[in-house]
Amino acid sequence: MPEAKSSRQDLMRWKKQPVRRTVSQICPPPRRPLTVADVRPGMENERLGVVRDSMFQNPLIVKAELGKPRERSYSLPGINFNYGLYTRGLDGGVPEAIGHWHVFKQQPPCPHELTRNYIAMNRGAVRAGLVTAPENLLYRQLNDIRISDQDDRKMKKELPSLPPDTTFGIRSRPSTPFFDLLQNRYQQLWVQEQKATQKAIKLEKKHKVFLGKLYETRSSQLRKYKPPVKLDTLWHMPHFQKVGPHLDTFPTEADRQRAFKAHREERAVRLGTLRMGTYTHP
Repeated sequence: MPEAKSSRQDLMRWKKQPVRRTVSQICPPPRRPLTVADVRPGMENERLGVVRDSMFQNPLIVKAELGKPRERSYSLPGINFNYGLYTRGLDGGVPEAIGHWHVFKQQPPCPHELTRNYIAMNRGAVRAGLVTAPENLLYRQLNDIRISDQDDRKMKKELPSLPPDTTFGIRSRPSTPFFDLLQNRYQQLWVQEQKATQKAIKLEKKHKVFLGKLYETRSSQLRKYKPPVKLDTLWHMPHFQKVGPHLDTFPTEADRQRAFKAHREERAVRLGTLRMGTYTHP
């Protein structure tokens, strides 16, 4: 028996005990802005010189501590503060609602001033022979004509009568036809359309009349024939034909060809329009 008790105690010792948290850990107090007393040596917000509490309430100055979120420098109310709007029940609650029903009395409509009928007043002033502005003003003061509610209703445009089952708004998109997609219905419709088109083309070719081969006759060939036109040379005066050169400075034809060859070779380095001037480089 003593051995059993000791083994049970050993098991309880090695078993992990549940961690008990305090009330401050479960419901931590509201965060408040840093103060000079909260700043310890080595913290990010440690400063040299004159330090004031207002410096830790500026979010542009306060730095984030290592492993902690950045302070926003806003002070929160205490634990007893309730956030939100508090609705005060003045209707008596459920018992009073079950006991009787509150009925709101309809308030009488506030009387509104009728609009002046300037058309009728101007017509009456003209019939009375009043033309000037002071006369019209006096006539309107004496004969103040107003537009009645019935006339005002007639002037207003009545709304169109709509059926009671009218649905307002944008129509919803029709559902996707998954059944047709799974059965390849669109492919079948396309194949049927192609077959119908090919069948119509075949029927059109079948009923089309093909003419026989046209043979060329003598008259058709003569109609297309164009006689050739002989182009004569231009007329020249007889005494200008076969006139030889009056001056020949080359002794032989070989010397002439040799001179022209030398001229063609030196054209790139000579000046002038015909490339017969001085050399470009001395």
